[in-house]
Amino acid sequence: MPENPPSDVRMIAPAQVAEMLELDVHDVVALVLDGRLRGAKVGSPGRWRIETASVEEYLDDQAEEARRMALWRESNAASFPELWGRGPVRRGD
Repeated sequence: MPENPPSDVRMIAPAQVAEMLELDVHDVVALVLDGRLRGAKVGSPGRWRIETASVEEYLDDQAEEARRMALWRESNAASFPELWGRGPVRRGD
């Protein structure tokens, strides 16, 4: 995995975020436009810069979403007796 930017850097280029997340630069800009990453155009001409804290928050959100999806899949596979605590368990782990 590529090195993380120094902790004193508040904003980084989309190319750096793309490398960190293993995405295309256009996908990173799309995440900013969708509001999933915080960023702004700075300078003249305007160039996108993304807040490093928002990248960490985005990764935390992705991990939480994956955790919830795993729980959802697990609950869909469970039987009612397993969920309510009565009856035999179909698949004992």
